[in-house]
Amino acid sequence: MTDHEYHELVDALMLCLEEQVEACEVDLDYETNGGLLEIIFPDRSKIVINKQPPLHQVWVATKFNGHHFELHGDKWIDNRSGAEFWQFISEAASRQAGQAVAWQAN
Repeated sequence: MTDHEYHELVDALMLCLEEQVEACEVDLDYETNGGLLEIIFPDRSKIVINKQPPLHQVWVATKFNGHHFELHGDKWIDNRSGAEFWQFISEAASRQAGQAVAWQAN
């Protein structure tokens, strides 16, 4: 994957997630700044998602732990647990929000 392809894919992932945060029934907010997306929960905790261009990864930090995702085929997979990004982010957000959150790739 080229750097350009990496940035296009991650920008699309971030935009997709932002749109779903806005539409979410849970009272969430988000802030974005240069490759960093913070999802802010009602208890003021955050999930932070950021680009790691040199590694072509997406890093995710939750209230509970951190994960590094790499593209395998057409899915972002956590290089430690093997979790798929959208399943992981839905479960992490649900755990952090204390109620069900379901996000998916468009």
